[in-house]
Amino acid sequence: MTLEQFFDNNRKLALAFSGGTDSAFLLAQGLRQGCDLRPYFVKTVFQPRFELEDAQRLCAQFGVQLAVIELDVLANGSVAANPTDRCYFCKTAIFTALIARAAQDGYSTVIDGTNASDDTADRPGMRALLELGVVSPLRICGITKQEVRQRSAQLGLFTANKPSYACLATRVPAGTAIEAGMLTRVERGEEALRGLGFSDLRLRLLGERGGKLQLPEEQLVRAARMAQEIRAALSRDFDSILLDLQPR
Repeated sequence: MTLEQFFDNNRKLALAFSGGTDSAFLLAQGLRQGCDLRPYFVKTVFQPRFELEDAQRLCAQFGVQLAVIELDVLANGSVAANPTDRCYFCKTAIFTALIARAAQDGYSTVIDGTNASDDTADRPGMRALLELGVVSPLRICGITKQEVRQRSAQLGLFTANKPSYACLATRVPAGTAIEAGMLTRVERGEEALRGLGFSDLRLRLLGERGGKLQLPEEQLVRAARMAQEIRAALSRDFDSILLDLQPR
């Protein structure tokens, strides 16, 4: 089945919309084919501000209304405890809220942006999607991340080369209970690093006030040369920063 055929066969859909490359491409393609496709963004402390801003920007470009669902995901004890399968509990909470809101709006089918390149073998979050009946058109149609980027570029989407982004909770070591303040520090730090010109980065928490900076290989030398600037940019929230020499 092609993606075009999928949308021809499914004309009324709710889309879990993150503002990332995959969901942006699905929104663009579905709307081009005249589908009744409604995007939903579930706003939690795990999503940085720029993700919502990108989602809003895309919806404005397409002339569609973005439904924003606010969810206190840390109120779920299984999520806040941050076990190794936290993603299962988190995805269950997020998509349960999305499915309920979509049903209220008259949408019985929810789709997401999982693509054919995503490894579904050992991903707790994927188990939650399957249990809840969320449909993944890109995976069903065999469309890889590379193809999503290529076709997004052809459509002129600014997300075509947007780096993949894992939620802020992944910056906290498994087994360490997650508090909102931790995520605020990480988001503020990563935003400061992007302001210094770094990209596709991760700033992971180490202990009380430490952090580990992970960067693509081509940015490592520049980071070492800018050690003083990096320390200054992160000093509000971090007492020490380690640069991981193993590239992302």
